[in-house]
Amino acid sequence: MNRTASIERVTRETNIKLSLNIDGTGLSTICTSVPFLDHMLDLFARHGLFDLTVEAKGDIDIDFHHTVEDIGIVLGQALKEALGDKCGIRRYGQATVPMDETLAEVVTDLSGRPYLVYNVELPKVKIGEFDVELGREFFQAFVNNVGANLHINVRYGENVHHILEAVFKGVARSLDAATQVDARIQGVMSTKGKL
Repeated sequence: MNRTASIERVTRETNIKLSLNIDGTGLSTICTSVPFLDHMLDLFARHGLFDLTVEAKGDIDIDFHHTVEDIGIVLGQALKEALGDKCGIRRYGQATVPMDETLAEVVTDLSGRPYLVYNVELPKVKIGEFDVELGREFFQAFVNNVGANLHINVRYGENVHHILEAVFKGVARSLDAATQVDARIQGVMSTKGKL
């Protein structure tokens, strides 16, 4: 089974090329012109064991919002395409990830229904030039396009870099669990017969 996708999205604000292999080894080549997002996507690939290539250009002279949101859109579209009909996948995944003083819990349901719960309290600050509230925008765009129910709960944490890092690692690990194929599952994991 080849669970890969390549998506290109071109708008007046961004130009994004993204390739995803769900059954990878965690290799990544990331160049978004948003250094902190590059770091988070690299962690995402490594901890989800996804092979991920992202090349993005955007109107970052204005701010990073369009680029970050559009990469979330394209990553969601790529995961949805790579999953195909979702036959045999476990559907649900969860991960609890510590990062020094921070603890993040993430639960995923690849149900086809987008919904984001984002209990991540952060001060309105920047990490480098990255506005930390863009983390929520990224994950909202992602769930809307992959059709996932994603619950992100940070139990505690102080360092904003650690908090977002634990979140990205937790999302990756929960998605790795949810996308695993289980030979015992006939069709899809739903009494409706469709996800």
